[in-house]
Amino acid sequence: MKPSCRVAIVHDYLNQMGGAERVVELLHRMFPEAPIYTTIMDRDRLWPELREADIRVSWMQRIPGVLRFSKALFWLYPLAVRSWDLRGYDLVISSSSAYAKGARVPEGTVHICYCHTPMRFAWNFQAYMEAADAPGILKAAARWMMGPLRRWDRRNSARVDLLVANSSVVQRRIRDYYGLPSVIVHPPVNLGRFQTAEPEEAGDELLVVSRLVAYKRIDLAVEACTRTGRKLTVIGDGPDRKRLEAMAGPTVRFLGRLPDDQVVRHMRTCKALLFPGLEDFGITPLEANACGRPVVAYRGGGALDTVKPMLSGVFFERQTAESLIIGLNELDRHRWNPALIRKHAEQFGEDAFVRGMRRLIEVQLNDKERRHETRIAVRRFG
Repeated sequence: MKPSCRVAIVHDYLNQMGGAERVVELLHRMFPEAPIYTTIMDRDRLWPELREADIRVSWMQRIPGVLRFSKALFWLYPLAVRSWDLRGYDLVISSSSAYAKGARVPEGTVHICYCHTPMRFAWNFQAYMEAADAPGILKAAARWMMGPLRRWDRRNSARVDLLVANSSVVQRRIRDYYGLPSVIVHPPVNLGRFQTAEPEEAGDELLVVSRLVAYKRIDLAVEACTRTGRKLTVIGDGPDRKRLEAMAGPTVRFLGRLPDDQVVRHMRTCKALLFPGLEDFGITPLEANACGRPVVAYRGGGALDTVKPMLSGVFFERQTAESLIIGLNELDRHRWNPALIRKHAEQFGEDAFVRGMRRLIEVQLNDKERRHETRIAVRRFG
């Protein structure tokens, strides 16, 4: 990649600190001079590494109450991402689970989209709206707009030079929804924060680290541990916490949000991490693996890429408490090797992400250069 190459990073919205935003943070580390374009931003909820970055928000940021009502304004995001002026860049990298790949990229500029998932709102509308706290009239209006939004999303996806999926399940969705090929580069796990614990450090408590929202299915972990008398520690907060606490027995405790160092300490000393939801990828299981601890995960979604049975964890087959209890019994029967679990996690580290993305970027830029030279030759000698 030439030093003179001008790069821009585009992301849907920077109003939370999740795995997608970690990808943006690492892209910023790869290209520190590249500006980051996004629709809206909550500066209080930026990863520390992004707080000094050149972040350029759209006109949506000036809407009163936009951070509070961001989901209700879904119909404005396509207009916002099309308003960015991306002329003069050689490479645009979009980080998208919704709108960012619809940015207007000039002809001749390479556009690589790191796709966390196709737009849930458009392609899995029923499940998305079931979890949304919105008036019935708004849900009805949203349903009416799904057809145009899907067509917009499919059309913009076809304009991207290269789609990069974060997992095999997302790769299948890209194929099914867009009819397009993609390559897989797994999201980065910051392994430097974790050290492998020794077998004798493991306690008898199971662990959940998650936002407490219904689709994460933390209720399965609470119910299974309550029924079997297993100790469970739940770290995280969210709208589902009150319901989960009401159904929990005396062996389940809720600690809320904790500082990173305390989360790591719990990961090092837990018996295993429970991962009962269906996720596009799921970085938390690999963080537990980086501490040498196994995972009990639902067999689906991104866990299919990250959990290696009997090496880094076990699967349970159905999203029921009964099935999870079977998985917990299987966990108890196996002898786990922390060093091998850590080695498994290292395949998903930040270095692997950077290598994978740099390789794809070089290929795309070289292809662009060859196409440019071919056009010059045709004009000169054709």
